[in-house]
Amino acid sequence: MTTILAQSVIVVIDESSKIGEARRTAAALARALGFDETEKGKVALIVTEAATNLLKHAGGGELFLNVLEREERSGLEILALDRGPGMSDLERCMEDGFSTAGSSGNGLGALARLATAFDIHTSPGRGTVVMARLWNSTKPEAGNIPPLDYGVVSCPAAGEEICGDAWAVASDEESALSLAMVVDGLGHGPQAAEAARAAVAVFHDQRRLGPEGILHAAHAALKNTRGAAMAIAQIDRERGEVRFAGVGNIGGTINVRGERRGFGMVSQNGTVGHAVRKVQEYTYPWSRDGLLIMYSDGLGSQWDLERYAGISARHPSLTAGLLYRDYKRGRDDVTVLVAREIGASRP
Repeated sequence: MTTILAQSVIVVIDESSKIGEARRTAAALARALGFDETEKGKVALIVTEAATNLLKHAGGGELFLNVLEREERSGLEILALDRGPGMSDLERCMEDGFSTAGSSGNGLGALARLATAFDIHTSPGRGTVVMARLWNSTKPEAGNIPPLDYGVVSCPAAGEEICGDAWAVASDEESALSLAMVVDGLGHGPQAAEAARAAVAVFHDQRRLGPEGILHAAHAALKNTRGAAMAIAQIDRERGEVRFAGVGNIGGTINVRGERRGFGMVSQNGTVGHAVRKVQEYTYPWSRDGLLIMYSDGLGSQWDLERYAGISARHPSLTAGLLYRDYKRGRDDVTVLVAREIGASRP
């Protein structure tokens, strides 16, 4: 299973010195992850090119650095978001030698070649989101292909350094079950983060209890913390269903191809660890081309994926990035988790 650890590291690219800051930050992460010199060089090139494109073509944007973990390997995800003019002919823009800014035009094609995984979504007049992933090759290739692919953006409110949100994922290959959780510690800062981390620990320790059982266990474990809003979805790929239980303001939807917004999943009122009147688990249909989206209340709820033509065929990180870019409230911690089955066709 591929997971993205902790909160995103964000560099706002609003002037040229921030390009160097982004490169240095990414280099430090690559060193900490044990990347070799060749891999560190690739990271530097991708981050420099992505940040330069944000400034040159869009007048600025946000660059996210997410640490990845899959079994014995570590990786780094670079996610670049902008509200620039977008690209009317993406295929041509990916060609070497094409440029709209008088440069050599090797940027996007070079990013795709350097990265282990690469994806892009662009909308003329609305902006672009680019995702590139690289893995540490000094450790052996992980043997199992994960059943679900995830994309996550998780970052603190403006003015805060620590995110009071957290999230977790887990899969059981034998039972065809996958679990996803988003938790929002009450308030902001270190104490909110403490409550969220306690919920993550319960999730991993008690994951075989299922959504309702995990929530009951978390309610007992979080009594000495601020408490939290928390929701858990369990995808059963064999039964074609999702079991969902939530307490507090964690949103959850299942997007179905051909429907504008899909359908929402129900959470109960309350605060895990303090006041929970009722924990109830609900069952919803799941299809192989379904898209699970879970988010804290730092994200507005009136989003519509139909705004982004073709996004359901793209990597989940792009969806998470777009929702964050266009619907974050700005006054609260925000986490967006998007998941779909590996190999699912969503034309």
